[in-house]
Amino acid sequence: MSLRTWMPHVTVATVVERNGRFLLVEEQVGEELVINQPAGHWEQGETLMQGAVRETLEETGWHVEITGLVGVYEYQPPDLDYAFLRFAFSAKPLEHDASRPLDTGIRRWFWMDQYELQDEIYRHRSPMVQQCVEDYWTAKRYPLRVLTHLTPLGGAPVPDDEEAPLAQSIPGSGSLTLPDEL
Repeated sequence: MSLRTWMPHVTVATVVERNGRFLLVEEQVGEELVINQPAGHWEQGETLMQGAVRETLEETGWHVEITGLVGVYEYQPPDLDYAFLRFAFSAKPLEHDASRPLDTGIRRWFWMDQYELQDEIYRHRSPMVQQCVEDYWTAKRYPLRVLTHLTPLGGAPVPDDEEAPLAQSIPGSGSLTLPDEL
């Protein structure tokens, strides 16, 4: 495969914790029912955070508020010729819309603690499921200000966390100036 045609699948996910339990989905992938965080492809026209909120709502009916970045994960499944680049966000549950239909392929949503999830590791959609929970549980989280959504071709940056802008655009270049401390 040439570099011209290879592109990773960029996905967004939420790690939603409530009282020590994590919001998960059971989804049909081929012939298997697998466990995953609410997650899906980042879509054109949205920020990464907007995508994570959208995917959580579509797959579970839960409205959530993003609270941080758990991590950025790359995964190359051994049987596929493409990779996944996942942006996982921590989020708090706000309200559930029980009338909302679940996304195609999602069988149900449910809550599990980290030990129950570990016991079901053979059913995880990918190693990213367990790694995201472990990183969340060990407080490996980053402030949202590490993400900045830039407008096309040198426009002003639009931080995902408007209270704490991280980067500044250099006029006309589309480049970024990063702070000394991340």
